[in-house]
This record gives sequence, structure tokens and C-alpha cells, in this order.
Amino acid sequence: MISTIRSATGALLLLATLSAPAALAACVDNVVLVHGNTGYPSDWNNTYETLLDRGYQPGQVYRPSWGSKTCAACNNHSGSEETPVRSAINTAIAQSCTGRIDVIGHSMGVTLAAKAIVEEDRAGSVDAFVGIAGAYRGLWTCGAYPFNVITSTCGADGLSVSSPFLDWLYGKNIAARVYSIKSYADQIVCGTGTCLVYGIHSSRIPGETASYTYTYGHFGLQLYTADRQYSLLD
Repeated sequence: MISTIRSATGALLLLATLSAPAALAACVDNVVLVHGNTGYPSDWNNTYETLLDRGYQPGQVYRPSWGSKTCAACNNHSGSEETPVRSAINTAIAQSCTGRIDVIGHSMGVTLAAKAIVEEDRAGSVDAFVGIAGAYRGLWTCGAYPFNVITSTCGADGLSVSSPFLDWLYGKNIAARVYSIKSYADQIVCGTGTCLVYGIHSSRIPGETASYTYTYGHFGLQLYTADRQYSLLD
């Protein structure tokens, strides 16, 4: 009888030990994932699942939804587009067990997240910033400001080359570590046949720690680099 009780007790202790890591979330930086123009939070499903597979809990990953989903030319970096991103960044920081967060943006979400970080004075709370297929230096398809900027997306608060917004953002501190993920087959960033703005790939971020190049194209960069994205958060 005693032997049976000891065996049962031992089995319960072993079960408790094995299940403890699953019950307790590891203390890691909360992560904010900012989708691109007319995108959806679900665009991050590959990244989200990768983070969960690596031990993150759902409550540690924030995926704000911003902007019009039907009018790409209507969205810019000023106004209602900013509100969900600002809120996600501030909430993620407030609820982070480390006091810091990591931010990953795709396409226009890169510059939108960067603006929110700067204007909210949150750079000191951002450990890693990963910009995927962003247009930090502008889009030639939008023209060079103030010429040929007929839409909000390409206007003063948009992505025309040398727009007042991009000139203001250029070189500002956004995180302790900054990375870019880019492609020379990017349908959006390289839409005119060149990815370069004044000799530098537009997806590169001033002062970045490192940059990585793939052949996946604008949307494939977000989908197929989840492992790389995760590796840059450590």
C-alpha cells in the first residue's frame, strides 16, 4: 500500500514538474506587429504562430488593425491611422514584464510604427525594431515631393521621396537595435524598376544594426521570414 502511494505521489510530482513551464509564461519583451497599407492583423499569422511555438503567450503579442482596408491611396501617417498603433505600443510597454518591447512592421507599417515610437517618446523602451519591406526613404512611384503627389499615401504625410514626413523621421532613434529585411524583387518598393533612393535601398533604415536580403518579394518577405524575424528579437 505504501509503495503504491509513493508511486502515485511521484507520478504527480513528475507531472507537475513537466507541466510547470507550459503554465508559466516566460518573461520576454512583448511584441507589437504592425501590418502594411490596407493589411490585416492576420497577415502576421506566420510570425504569430512562430512566436507561440517559441514559447510566447498570446497576450504577449499585439497586432493592431489600422487604416482603410479598401483605399490604399487614402492612408497616410497622420490621423486615425496612428491611433491603434500608438495604443498597441503604449499598452504593450505598460504590460511588459521586462518594461521593454520589440516591434516588427511591414511595408507602410514600418514607418507608421516608427512615427508612433518617436512621437510617444518610446525609443528607450523598444529593444528591437524590425522593418520588413518598408519605404523608409520613400517610393519613386509616389514621385519626389512636392511633385506628382496626388494621393494621401504619397503626400506630405506619406511616402513620396523627401516628403516632409520622411525628412522629419530620417535618422531619429527608434530602438536599441534596428534591422531591415528587404528584397530587390519588391513589387512595391522597387515598383519603378529600382529599389534605390539616392543610391541606398529604400527599405534600409538609417543607423540600422544589420540588413538582410531575400528574393521573396514585397509580401513574401512578411510571410516567409518568420524565423529570421524571431531570431532578431533575442
